[in-house]
Order: sequence, then C-alpha cells, then structure tokens
Amino acid sequence: MGDPTQPAHIVVHSPALDGSRRVTSGDAVLGLASHLDDVVEILRLADLDRIEVEESDLIEWQGGGPDEWPGLSEEHGRPPEGR
Repeated sequence: MGDPTQPAHIVVHSPALDGSRRVTSGDAVLGLASHLDDVVEILRLADLDRIEVEESDLIEWQGGGPDEWPGLSEEHGRPPEGR
C-alpha cells in the first residue's frame, strides 16, 4: 500500500466512447464518472473529499480537463448546449 504521509495521486482518465471516465488512485479503480459531480462523489466515497476537484494538483486530468465530458446529456439535468 502507498505511503500514508503522501497525498493520493488521482487520475481521471481520457473519456471512453460513451463519454465516461475512469477514476483511479495508483492501481486502484475508484469508480467510473460520467460527469464532474460523479468525480466529486467518487472521491467522497474514497474519503478524499477534501480535494478541490477542479483545481487540485493531486488530480491528473487525461484527455481533457474537468469541463471535458463528451456525451454529456440530460442524464445529469443539463440541457444540451444551444438550448
């Protein structure tokens, strides 16, 4: 297991074909996110909720930042852009 004195390094991986993004810490898969709110919840469940998701240096965003969610739809209560 990792050094408990070192902060967790979280990776939000590049979007899959459906737009979802895998969230990992080291070799552990923490969850699958379809929206930024999902990343926040995944980190909360992993007891990492003190991390500022959009601004933390502890999170590595691959394939786009926290605003990149291809396939994002009304699933999370947001209308498609342009409406």
